Amino acid sequence: HVQLVESGGGSVQAGGSLTLSCEVSGTIDGTNCIGWFRQYPGKEREGVAAVIPDSPITHYIEYLKGRFTISQDNAENTVYLQMNNLESKDTAMYYCATSVRWGPWNSPDLYNNWGQGTQVTVS
Repeated sequence: HVQLVESGGGSVQAGGSLTLSCEVSGTIDGTNCIGWFRQYPGKEREGVAAVIPDSPITHYIEYLKGRFTISQDNAENTVYLQMNNLESKDTAMYYCATSVRWGPWNSPDLYNNWGQGTQVTVS
């Protein structure tokens, strides 16, 4: 079983930056993809970015490329989401998730482990 703990959310002014962290622990062997999602109230989760563990392969939702960067620290079993030039429309709950399957990285259905989420508010 995999445990995910997100941190780093908070309130920031438009134009500011935040770095979200996702600490991964437990049985992580076989994890094929680690993703960041966000969810607006009343909406489905939206894939933001994903990384293939132990590889340089990353995926982004197209319109966030250049503002958001996903990275991983294998020694710390942590995945980060650096968010720059934040806008009010980035206000959402952000979740990290892991998957042991292959498939479309931005589909929530691919992922079988989810963290509790961290709130990001941009004003």
